[in-house]
Amino acid sequence: MRAKSLQSSLIKRVVFDEEAGTLLVSFRSGLRYIYDGVPRAIYDALGKAASAGRFFNEHVKGRYRCRPDPTQRRYRPVSD
Repeated sequence: MRAKSLQSSLIKRVVFDEEAGTLLVSFRSGLRYIYDGVPRAIYDALGKAASAGRFFNEHVKGRYRCRPDPTQRRYRPVSD
């Protein structure tokens, strides 16, 4: 597995599982989604993009099957 933290207003972190062909995207909102069938080249380009959010919207969103991360807790603690 490969992981990168991104300097993006939309995406916090991405994790790529080459064996499974999945890309886990952790958004700054706290939501996490898994995208299936994503090639390694897309992961690499996302990590190098000048705007990760724009790249994600143009090359990932709506192009790959997506599902919520099943390990994500549904309710997060409320901060004071």
